Amino acid sequence: MSKIVTLVRSSSLSDAAEYAYAATAPADARLVFLAGSCPLNEDGSTAGIGDFAAQAAKCVENMKIALAEVDADIDNIISTRVLVASSRQSDLVTAWEVVRDAFGEHDVPSTLLGVTVLGYDDQLVEIEAVAAVA
Repeated sequence: MSKIVTLVRSSSLSDAAEYAYAATAPADARLVFLAGSCPLNEDGSTAGIGDFAAQAAKCVENMKIALAEVDADIDNIISTRVLVASSRQSDLVTAWEVVRDAFGEHDVPSTLLGVTVLGYDDQLVEIEAVAAVA
């Protein structure tokens, strides 16, 4: 699969961020808006109860399954929003590190947010994503 997402970096902005500051896709790309990827098992139960890292990993796994349905993979992601049900920065960082590591060198523009609650019982993490496909 050819890579169509171009990550944009800026020498005028801090390099402390662990992601590109912008991303582009060609004008003829089709955008795919993924539903928030949740840490749900196939039977609907919540995976990794109480474990931010395990839930982030399950979200990434489920996101990859959804991407495959549109003939895409993680390199087609153009941006993410990672939602973590916690007011503790360390919990957000725990979830973020799993997501960051899953994306590897394809470090798309991302937003990490602490939220009060998410939609499923015992849910701690959700990942929203937009992809671009040829």
